[in-house]
Amino acid sequence: MIITKQLLLRRARMSDLDDLHQVFSNPAAMRFWDSLPYQEIEQTQRLLEAMIAASPDESDDFVIEHEGRAIGKAGCWRLGEIGFILHPDHWGKGLAHEALSAAIPHIFENLPIDRLEADVDPRNDASLKLLSRLGFRETGRAARTILVGDEWCDSVYLELPVATWRQTAPD
Repeated sequence: MIITKQLLLRRARMSDLDDLHQVFSNPAAMRFWDSLPYQEIEQTQRLLEAMIAASPDESDDFVIEHEGRAIGKAGCWRLGEIGFILHPDHWGKGLAHEALSAAIPHIFENLPIDRLEADVDPRNDASLKLLSRLGFRETGRAARTILVGDEWCDSVYLELPVATWRQTAPD
C-alpha cells in the first residue's frame, strides 16, 4: 500500500469491481487502451481476477483509490511495463502524476528491474507529456502495432532507466 497526499495505491480486491467497471466501460478512458470499452461487467471481473491472482514476480499493479473509490489503476501490469488509466472525471487534476510519482519509486526500490518501459498511442498527448515529465524518453515508434476493434493503432515506445530515475528523483 502506498499513501500519497490525495490517493491510496493498493492491491486490487473484488469489491473494486463496480468502480473499475466504470473506468473500463468508459469510451473516453479506453480511447487509447489496447481494447475497446468493456461492454460486460464480466470483462472487468476477468481483469480484476487477473490483477488479484498475479504473482509479485510477474506484476506490480495498484488500484488508485481517491476519496474511498477506485478511480483507476497504475503500475506494472507485467514487470517492466508501466501503464495507467483513470476515469475521465479525474483527469486534469494531477492524480495520474501523483499516482505514478509514488508507484515508480516503489517499483524501482522493490523490484529487480533496471528500467521501466511504456507503449503509448501517439495521439495520446496527455500520457506522452506526463511520462516525459516523469523522466521517460522516447526510444522508437512503430506503425500499426495493435488492432483495437477495426482500427489499427500506432505506438510510441518510451523508457525510464533506473539510473536516470535516481539522478532526477526528488530526495
